[in-house]
Amino acid sequence: MITRLYPIPTGFLFVGEYSKGELETLSIGDYGKQKNIKADFLGYRKEINGVENGWCMPLSEKWVITVSTQYGCPMKCNFCDVPNVNFKGNATFDDLRRQFYNAISLFPSVKYTDRLNLHYARMGEPIFNRNVFDFSIWLRKNKRQIQNETGLRIEVLHPVLTTSLPRKFKELEDRIIEWCEIKNNLYCGQAGLQFSINSTDEKQRTVMFGDQQLHLEDLSEIAEKMPEPLGRKYCLNFAYSTDFKIDARRLSSLFDHNKFMVKITPIHNNNACRANNIKTEKGYESYQPYRRVEEDLKEEGFDVIVFVPSIDEEKGLVTCGNAVLGGSTLQIDTSIIKIRGIDNDSLGVSRQIPTTA
Repeated sequence: MITRLYPIPTGFLFVGEYSKGELETLSIGDYGKQKNIKADFLGYRKEINGVENGWCMPLSEKWVITVSTQYGCPMKCNFCDVPNVNFKGNATFDDLRRQFYNAISLFPSVKYTDRLNLHYARMGEPIFNRNVFDFSIWLRKNKRQIQNETGLRIEVLHPVLTTSLPRKFKELEDRIIEWCEIKNNLYCGQAGLQFSINSTDEKQRTVMFGDQQLHLEDLSEIAEKMPEPLGRKYCLNFAYSTDFKIDARRLSSLFDHNKFMVKITPIHNNNACRANNIKTEKGYESYQPYRRVEEDLKEEGFDVIVFVPSIDEEKGLVTCGNAVLGGSTLQIDTSIIKIRGIDNDSLGVSRQIPTTA
């Protein structure tokens, strides 16, 4: 049951009541790669000097749903608001399914989408939750049932698992290898695996991840056992603060650029980052913070994506590390959803659900 609904320019952020309490979820549109990424290897070569608060693509072309995999999170990342949420354990299989179905139900006029990206990234560390794997397998094998139950036909479903790599989790390596098999074999390449790295300096990583992170040398050993990726390469993700170090040569010595690409985003302006003075100077308005890092990584042979959100996305709490349940507050006009093909007047029934600022 959806209990709180927050219309934002790119779609909906919502809170629901599930088996152990409240979880929050996103159901949003996408601007399109040409708007907010630079990726030379994909043909997007224009430097990003700020992203316009514009209109999203129709959901019939691309839809993004981000679900919570845990009630809160046991990790202690100093750049994230989710640890403020009282931790109650893993979301169940049914919790995941209900979040997914609730997200689809908010746009009842959309009956088809070319692509639906499902991110396990709102609240929680998904690698801890066995249900994430079982649910992803179920989704792949039950497309017809999903269409019958939701009214939505999905051409390509693309689940993405993002992990901060908890060092003391004994099943970490097995779970990583299993997701590689899901990505390559079950989804025929149409799934993503993203490792949150943020810095190549282990002292910095110890501070930002609360000394719970797997060290890069140990991850490198797992990486050697990972099969060659089918489809998009595995992703080394850097939520980049001006003070974080990204040593391209060190990264290249640890990870095969034929298996791994690198993604760089600005660190997000949530409560935790403000409290800990973590920020990307001019990262939302200028390409300058990313230029040298991108060039160094490309020289080492890496494919590099630089992704910059719009201010609408940042203030609408779409970006990672935010959580209304953890104290984040919307700082944006919620009077209209800017998704092409969506009639805002038709969403009036949904908006009767209580909202809070």
